[in-house]
Amino acid sequence: MTNAIQAGTVHYPAADGAEIEAYLAVPQDDAPRGGVVLIHHLPGYDEATREFARTFAVHGYNAVVPNLYSREGGPGIAPEDAAAAVRAEGGVPDERLIADVGTAAAYLRGLDTANGKVGVIGHCSGGRQAVLVACAGLDLQAAVNNYGAFVMLDSPEGSGMRATSLESRLPELSCPLLGNFGADDKFPTPEQTAQLAAALDKLGKPYDFKTYEGAGHAFFNVNRVSYRPEAAMDAWDRIFEFYGTHLS
Repeated sequence: MTNAIQAGTVHYPAADGAEIEAYLAVPQDDAPRGGVVLIHHLPGYDEATREFARTFAVHGYNAVVPNLYSREGGPGIAPEDAAAAVRAEGGVPDERLIADVGTAAAYLRGLDTANGKVGVIGHCSGGRQAVLVACAGLDLQAAVNNYGAFVMLDSPEGSGMRATSLESRLPELSCPLLGNFGADDKFPTPEQTAQLAAALDKLGKPYDFKTYEGAGHAFFNVNRVSYRPEAAMDAWDRIFEFYGTHLS
């Protein structure tokens, strides 16, 4: 671990020519290291996700959070208005999300300290999207899904998301998958997590899931009453061990 990190806003072009705003956090030394793309949740490109990026940098990773709502934002547009516009459409379309994560991974690989290995992580809607990109043919070495719903079923009416099941994509899962879930969660329920595990078992895909008793949705979020410190601390340990294995 190191407390010597550098963090701030960067910009780079997307595959479609749009300018992507992103938050980059990196250790201040020259050692080669893996990279982590953080997919923010549906509420948007927020401080909690940027804090996660700084945590990864402290633990020795190059970390980037692409603002998935960059196209809806820009000069004169408040970030919350850009996020509201995307939420009103049910979230970022899957193919656009895949392209933007691919660009972010390429950006990390272009850093002078990159070792060529990149992982992806997301919470809530970002957790589903982490599974999505791991099944999309991107060059990723590890993926982490923290309580991402709508992997094995479509999002229901009234959920605020327009997400389709990823079950048909699971045969294309190209890297190990780590999952951290809450036993009291409704999206996904433990039954839905078990369905995903069974599908991965049938396909012979590598995964490691853990469900925490007494924890519900968003148990990582220190600013919500849903925060469960013991579950979150254990899940962080699992994530660092997982990335240590696959991104070193």
